[in-house]
Amino acid sequence: MQIQYTDKIEKYFEDFSYLQKKIGKEKTKTIKKHIDNLKASNNFGIFLSLGLGKPHPLSGNHQGEYGIRVTANERLIVEPVCENLSIEMLKVCDTIIIKGVEDYHGSKENWLIP
Repeated sequence: MQIQYTDKIEKYFEDFSYLQKKIGKEKTKTIKKHIDNLKASNNFGIFLSLGLGKPHPLSGNHQGEYGIRVTANERLIVEPVCENLSIEMLKVCDTIIIKGVEDYHGSKENWLIP
């Protein structure tokens, strides 16, 4: 699968030592694993079927995006690049945009990597 990034965050995900300085070793290790699994999947539907990181669709301000578990409250936020989020479309969706890492639990959004 192809991975794209929002403008400000590419540096964190292209240089994991930079990411580690920002969020710590364990979180970086988990995120790297998720990114490696995303890259290895032919499409987003395959990644979802694996269930790694408990991917789930988001709502509200994150409508159209998915959360992938990093810690109990923190998620890697990704957006599939496809016409809609139907199962059929996700099976052919071969590109995602990584939006960042966020704790969206509670009343406020708290971006670790915006």
